[in-house]
Amino acid sequence: MTAELAGYGASTSTIAQPHVWAEASRRLADLAEQRLPEMDAAGVDVAVLSLNSPGIQAEPDPQLAVARAAAVNDLLAGLIAEHPDRYSGFAALPLQDGEAAAKELDRAVRQLGLRGALVNAHTQGKYLDDPSLRVVWEYAEGLDVPLYLHPANGFDASHVLSGHPELTGPMWSWGTDTATHALRLIFGGVFDDFPDAKLLLGHMGEGLPYALWRLDSRWGFHNHHGIELKRGNPSEYLRHNLYITTSGVCDAPPLLCALLALGADHILFGTDYPFEEMGTATEFLASAPLSQADRAKISHLNAEKLLHF
Repeated sequence: MTAELAGYGASTSTIAQPHVWAEASRRLADLAEQRLPEMDAAGVDVAVLSLNSPGIQAEPDPQLAVARAAAVNDLLAGLIAEHPDRYSGFAALPLQDGEAAAKELDRAVRQLGLRGALVNAHTQGKYLDDPSLRVVWEYAEGLDVPLYLHPANGFDASHVLSGHPELTGPMWSWGTDTATHALRLIFGGVFDDFPDAKLLLGHMGEGLPYALWRLDSRWGFHNHHGIELKRGNPSEYLRHNLYITTSGVCDAPPLLCALLALGADHILFGTDYPFEEMGTATEFLASAPLSQADRAKISHLNAEKLLHF
């Protein structure tokens, strides 16, 4: 998080307890002084950094969004240049303008050496299946880099959440919103148009690995409303196009479910720092009931392959 962009996260700040948000904000703004020692203590060799949610996507002015995305990506590239053995990064994109976002992704990858882009939920109510953003997927597939779909506050609130603000945010609603966003990409034809595009989801896949059988079963039951899936079932897309990280879920049962559902080649280690502790994440992976081969894939080999290290 940069001082200039901190205001974009004001709505998110109301979700956390004040002292928790204050500490997270302090850590977000610390780019190396505390972050690198914490990485050393936890045994994290390389961190892939990204702008805090909701970031550039909260900016209503498309031209200002384009300028600020370029500036923050330049800043991130400069930080990586100072610590090339410790940091890499995902670009921020001005998705208010699909063509500009695609060009910024191209610049960020080709010129700045970033490893893909991180998208924080919707952009002024527009989701990644929107036709105006097909060009972003075209560039992402051509560059062979993933888009990491991260949660943020929803465009609106479901009535079922009314009267229960504790359900809004990372404990519940962000996960269901993000999983739904990912499913929009399947039913919106994104992965039929771009069959080798790669989507990353955090938090052990936002519950989707648990739902594969049910999705396929009910797809056979539902009125398809004119939608055709070239691969037949939703699970085929999730097994092919989806990669997940362990960020924010340090628990063996969902990890084992994800392994059975998606396979070890589609799971990457993540910490969700500073909202979770790095040491908790590395201790979890070290003690999880995995084969050493799968632990190596999850801890670093899959990231090296997907992100072209």
